[in-house]
Amino acid sequence: PVIGRDATALFRNMGIGELHGKYDELLVAPENLKSQLLKYIKEETDKAKKGKKGKILLKMNSFTDRQLIDALYEAGQAGVHVDMIIRGISCLLPQIPGKTENIHVRSVVGRFLEHARVFCFGEGRSLKMYIASADWMTRNTENRVEVACPIKDKNLKVEIMSYLETQLADNQKARIMGPD
Repeated sequence: PVIGRDATALFRNMGIGELHGKYDELLVAPENLKSQLLKYIKEETDKAKKGKKGKILLKMNSFTDRQLIDALYEAGQAGVHVDMIIRGISCLLPQIPGKTENIHVRSVVGRFLEHARVFCFGEGRSLKMYIASADWMTRNTENRVEVACPIKDKNLKVEIMSYLETQLADNQKARIMGPD
């Protein structure tokens, strides 16, 4: 019901040309998407700095937003394990010793054009998972209306995670991005 109310408010706001609104569950650009993503990355970074396991798993088409890149650099340096499945452009350079060795980027390109975007922060019972319309590009996070919807159902989280794990294990179509 809360997600439904958020969606109704979003479409009402768009209908009157109002891009700024308050949403309880949805992350909506340009209003709160980027700030919430930065908050979730920081939460994982803070966990790692305290010696706990920090984990981030991201799937999108393109990644060019400088603030989000810098936040992931900091997370990786703190010890957060970051896995990214990026179909196209990534301006984050993974596997740089002393800087991004905890960040892994792979691209899976096959015969089907795929546009899924999934953002996962943490793991187990504390896992925050979102499906979204937005790539992590400044044009998407700051200049367009984009939405990320939380996945609350445990079974659906397991199902989505199984798709992501299959892509992370791909040894046919995957390309591993290195620092070069």
